[in-house]
Amino acid sequence: MKDDILSAKRGHHSLKGEAVQSGLARIVSQGVNLMLRVGYIAILARLLSPSDFGLVAMVVALTGIFDVFTTAGLSSATIQKDEISHAEVSALFWVNILVGTLLMLLCAASAYFISGFYHDPRLIWITVAIAPGFLLNAAGVQHAALLERNLRYVTLSGIETGALCAGVVTAVLLALSGYGYWALIAPTLVSPAVSSLGCWIATGWIPGLPRRDADIRSLLHFGGVVTLNNLVVYVGYNAEKVLLGRFWGAGSLGLYTRAFQLIGIPTATINSAVGAVLFSALSRIQNDPARLRSFYLKGYSIVIAFTVPITMFSFVFAHEIVTIVLGPKWTEAATIFRLLAPTILVFGIINLTYWLLIATGKQKRSLYMAFVIAPLVITSYCIGISFGPEGVALSYSTALVLWLYPHLVWSLHNTPVSVGDLLGTIVKPWIAGTAASAGALAVQHYLGPESPALLRLIAGGAVLAGIYGFVLLFVLGQLTLFRDVLLSFRREARAGA
Repeated sequence: MKDDILSAKRGHHSLKGEAVQSGLARIVSQGVNLMLRVGYIAILARLLSPSDFGLVAMVVALTGIFDVFTTAGLSSATIQKDEISHAEVSALFWVNILVGTLLMLLCAASAYFISGFYHDPRLIWITVAIAPGFLLNAAGVQHAALLERNLRYVTLSGIETGALCAGVVTAVLLALSGYGYWALIAPTLVSPAVSSLGCWIATGWIPGLPRRDADIRSLLHFGGVVTLNNLVVYVGYNAEKVLLGRFWGAGSLGLYTRAFQLIGIPTATINSAVGAVLFSALSRIQNDPARLRSFYLKGYSIVIAFTVPITMFSFVFAHEIVTIVLGPKWTEAATIFRLLAPTILVFGIINLTYWLLIATGKQKRSLYMAFVIAPLVITSYCIGISFGPEGVALSYSTALVLWLYPHLVWSLHNTPVSVGDLLGTIVKPWIAGTAASAGALAVQHYLGPESPALLRLIAGGAVLAGIYGFVLLFVLGQLTLFRDVLLSFRREARAGA
């Protein structure tokens, strides 16, 4: 049983068959999770104030640095290594527990500093309350990694959805009971507790006691590089929240973070559905360049085909989306949401290159890139901060768009995938998306601002989807490509059964 859990050897057909099954499971679960997240945001946005969200965001923007260290990069190390023993995984488990305990204590100890930095005493107990979440998360890191290593994404997806649901229900009940911002804190404890417990039960794996003969130095080195990379990226992508909270207050930060979270749902959903599965599968075929390139490009083409219309839809219907999801008191967030919309496409394009680099053992290159990205986006925040949340959103999106091409060139250097390969998958969806956006704008203009927001959203969205699908599949001839991809996946799934 122990060997079955730790083994990751796969035949050609078995790997692709399980990858397809895992991918479908992730897509379904992420669809459910998407509805849960949107529902969660919509309900709490009507029950709580922007200041409530801003207070919690102030704390999370700083304590989120600790969260980067929760896995210590050791989940990726467990998944990426060709062969790994029970003793090695056990040693990594205890390292995770040690790190989680230290992070919990550091978070609690930072409470007075965070309160003093923002000049708000309410932040002391908020910081202390979220501290145990680091240990709860750490307890399930290696168990979740074993599920991913064996491509058991059906099981893992069920656990994640259950954990999210438990957190959402707890938050809504507390908000309805009048607990204010405490409703936002509860999920940070409930969800990781449910998730870690579920992973323990699903794997049935019990870690052994630490042993000195378990040589995990290479795994710790791999995890250290991944963690440092994540830390640098986190600082780069979250510094604006610290600046907005410090100089513009909880209200402005609340508006920005709601728009930021809402615009980030498509990126997070797609990356979670495809990225993790792609990483696990690519790690297994990292020494077969031809198979790796073919497998990667098939996954990439599907991701871009969905990312482009989502980006266009979010940009065109920003006001309608914010009004319907968040409610009328959040209308100021619509402009921020629209300005952040280009980041959906940028992250859709570059996120999968990260999984390619990590899967093929090029984690140091990803780290070096992070050291360039972080100063770039932080500089953009400094430029935009004097103009408030809208200025930050515009400068942030602009910086990412300018970084896109250099990122692709650097990422794909000396890999089986070329920049031309990726650009070739982007051009046709972009053309179709531009045509579809024009049609959606025409519908929006025809209906006029006096029509109900829901009507504009549904009618315009239907036109956008219809035009996009027709142009991409029939006018630009992509129907054959996607049909071949789906048929190929189906054949290999049956062969792996």
